[in-house]
Amino acid sequence: MRKLFKRLHLWLSLPFGLIIMTTCLTGALLAFEQELTQLAFPSRYRVAQVQAEKLPIQTLIDRVAATLPDSVSITGVTIPSDPERTYTLGLSKPRKAGLLIDPYTGEVKGRSDRTPFYSVVFRLHRWLLDNMKPAGEGIFWGRIIVGTSTLLFIFVLISGLVIWWPRKLKDLRKQLRISLHHGRHRLFYGLHAVGGVYVSLLLLIAALTGLTWSFEWYRTGFYGLFGVSVEKKGKDAPAKGGGKSEARADKDRPADKRPEGQAPRGEGRERERKDKPKAPKTYLLWDQVYREVATRSNAYHEINISEDEARGMLGSLNSAGNNQAADTYHFDAETGAITKVKLYKDAKLEKTLKGWIYTVHTGAWGGLVTRILACLAALFGASLPLTGYYLFFKRKLAQRRNKAKKA
Repeated sequence: MRKLFKRLHLWLSLPFGLIIMTTCLTGALLAFEQELTQLAFPSRYRVAQVQAEKLPIQTLIDRVAATLPDSVSITGVTIPSDPERTYTLGLSKPRKAGLLIDPYTGEVKGRSDRTPFYSVVFRLHRWLLDNMKPAGEGIFWGRIIVGTSTLLFIFVLISGLVIWWPRKLKDLRKQLRISLHHGRHRLFYGLHAVGGVYVSLLLLIAALTGLTWSFEWYRTGFYGLFGVSVEKKGKDAPAKGGGKSEARADKDRPADKRPEGQAPRGEGRERERKDKPKAPKTYLLWDQVYREVATRSNAYHEINISEDEARGMLGSLNSAGNNQAADTYHFDAETGAITKVKLYKDAKLEKTLKGWIYTVHTGAWGGLVTRILACLAALFGASLPLTGYYLFFKRKLAQRRNKAKKA
């Protein structure tokens, strides 16, 4: 049985080791993305000077909206509880884009979305730099390769534990030591075998949770373990008319065949884009909504407001628990009065499970300490393929030398 696990461990590690190393290394870099980004660009996230009063949200949005192109609009605002922090104005595009603004002066300090460096790191971690556009018949190769490597990494870790496990329990203490004074080979073996045991639990947790973003079948099964069903994303039904979409067909239709006064769909969308407001119609009420939500609890480290709801964020990267925990407040679009409240403490598991999975995957479930441990485990995980390759090729080289001597 041990020989079988040795072969399984070896032949799964050799072809996928570099991908596993890349995933672990980028995961370690992403663990402290926010802190490192804020350290690199402090002026973006900190105000120049704390003043007596902040400008109204409406004023800030009006100033920024006047500078945006017609195709971009403001979608929401994030207001931190720290008076020294800048506000974030969310933008409609590109995805997850935003502007950091000084709430005292209205000065735009910079972009809030990922830096180019971390964009590359994230794409490496998730998709091996694949652009997530389907190749062939909707196949996302980068996600599949990363997901497959992560799935096999689970078997590599388990098989490694089986190989390492001592035949006698009295030898367990000895097996947990890394030799530092018996040559390079023993050191590398200790780092690979014994070091891998120390970080295996954290790596297994990261791999098991990370697979929920790679495979729909796995995500469905994983959520099912907690009694939560996953709604499958349906594909768009083919358009009528021999496969040609309705919009395309309307655009190609001669003008004299269209209903009187009707413009091509493309022109209608272009006109609609130009007439689209630069901010949700409710933004004039956001100051009132913010004051109301802020008085409900002093535990919110930031409050996010969008068109018809506000979220008081309870969780943070450095606090234990679900770091995406939030209380949700719906408000009236005409008066700004709070009409519905959904407290996190009353939420069912199906509403919080996704946030818990992300929190556990990043190691933030126990606050700063577990984040540091998860980061170190990921860094050590990145070294396991390297030490494994060293041991493999060292053994192969020794075997060749022995054969040459016998010949």
